[in-house]
Amino acid sequence: MGTSSNPPRSPGEVIVGKWRGNRYVVNRLLGKGANGTVYLVNRQGRREKYALKIGYDALDLQSEINVLTSLQSCRVRRDHRSRPSSPMAAYFLEADDASEDGFPFYVMRYVHGAPLHYFLSRKGPAWLGLIGLQLLDRLCGLHECGFIFGDLKPENVVVSDYGEAELIDFGGAGPIGRSVKQFTEWHDRGYWNAGSRTGDQGYDLFAFAVLCLRLLDEAGLEAASRQLPQTRSVDDLIKLAGQLSDKKLASWLKLALKGGFSTSAAARDMWRSHVYTSRLAKPEAMPTPRWLTGAFALSLGLLAFTVYWIYRF
Repeated sequence: MGTSSNPPRSPGEVIVGKWRGNRYVVNRLLGKGANGTVYLVNRQGRREKYALKIGYDALDLQSEINVLTSLQSCRVRRDHRSRPSSPMAAYFLEADDASEDGFPFYVMRYVHGAPLHYFLSRKGPAWLGLIGLQLLDRLCGLHECGFIFGDLKPENVVVSDYGEAELIDFGGAGPIGRSVKQFTEWHDRGYWNAGSRTGDQGYDLFAFAVLCLRLLDEAGLEAASRQLPQTRSVDDLIKLAGQLSDKKLASWLKLALKGGFSTSAAARDMWRSHVYTSRLAKPEAMPTPRWLTGAFALSLGLLAFTVYWIYRF
């Protein structure tokens, strides 16, 4: 099945699972990817929101479902042994075929928030220290379970208003050791002649480093990408990193771009000690809500009034 035969779903339309019988009401379109379309939905008769992805090709979507179910099982086992359940433990909910036209779909937890680049444009680059640490922790979890994310870019990261970051769109995820099946040129190691497209931990770390450069100096990254393919080099990215004012961040990025980390856990730990705890460690304070300011002013007024009457009488 191709994209042309997969009709758009309108708000209010009900998608019924052929095998499980669950009914999902379409709220709105969330986005389109290389292998499917994602909608915001809710179970009919319930308020909880979910993301439902309808695939264009059954085999392609099944591969993505296999990654998610394997990853989820691994996360549940690991969290049961070592720490409280992570958000990924309940990421995947179910898979089915649409009863009306047979297109495959799966349902996942809806991550409410804004794409990473929009979040930082509003909150400021100081938040990159915290968000980067969370993303590296997510990548560590993937790698420990035997998978890479693959297509790591700002559009595939959602951040809540409180700075909680999550990876979305696992269409590019796959087992470690296999060829990367989906990638975005700027974030691809092969595009910069910096290594192969074989999926390993270093591939995701390279993509993460480019993600940081794109967020901090997109104009410089775009200029570097205009070179001829045969002259394009990772040295261009290392030069961009060296121009950053935060030298600890620059040092981390250079190491990731050169494949200098043995594991993503080592990269995460260095980020925590060198980047998160330095200039980027403390995000800008959230503004005080107006209602709280007003309540404080009212309480001061009442206190002054009480003191006045006590001393008057």
